[in-house]
Amino acid sequence: MKLRCLVVDDKPLAIDVLADYTGKVPFLELVATITNPIEGLNIVREQNIDLVFLDIQMPELNGMQFIKIAGKQCKIVLTTAYADYALDGYEHDVVDYLLKPIAFERFYRAAEKALNLSLHKPTPGNESPFAHHQPPPEYLFVKTEHRIQKINLADILYVEALQNYVSLNTTGGRVMSLQPLKKIEEQLPGAEFVRVHKSYIVSLRHISSVERSRIFIGDTIIPVGDSYREGFYKLIDKG
Repeated sequence: MKLRCLVVDDKPLAIDVLADYTGKVPFLELVATITNPIEGLNIVREQNIDLVFLDIQMPELNGMQFIKIAGKQCKIVLTTAYADYALDGYEHDVVDYLLKPIAFERFYRAAEKALNLSLHKPTPGNESPFAHHQPPPEYLFVKTEHRIQKINLADILYVEALQNYVSLNTTGGRVMSLQPLKKIEEQLPGAEFVRVHKSYIVSLRHISSVERSRIFIGDTIIPVGDSYREGFYKLIDKG
């Protein structure tokens, strides 16, 4: 099997490097290289592209906008000089995120990952019976002011919204994130975490006790909001 590839980057030097790399990988077929992302979208639509090596910061249309428009038409490997977009990329299910300058060994691993995803893609009517029962994630990535930080879900005690920040309170200390509480909530498995207040999400495993409308996690007391109370008590009553 060969993956039909497209390179989209507004820098000719970057295109030359990626074109050279694709030529060295036997299961990649380079269909085109393009500096204009809008023209790249047309190629994706018209030429059955399997995989796009995509820059992020480009004029007219950036990489994230390209992904949103392209949808699920092809797989994406992001190639960029900026680490800031890593979390956004993985939220859009990119295959991999390569930081420039890109070593060939790292490029090859990303290509292999794309190939494996294509080979194991279930055909309609032939899905694995376990396809919708994958184990929940064990960690999440959050944006802080200076980095993207990995946090193990088992370490999270509770999450609190604080004006322009969100505080993830863990067994190892507090991590301040720039993401909104809603975004954090979407990444947390509902079987383990529950919203109990407009400003709080708690980890069920770390609750010490519950008294009236108060949750105790260690020495911390967390209020249960009126609109969340009924759902919360139904949840813990099931346990």
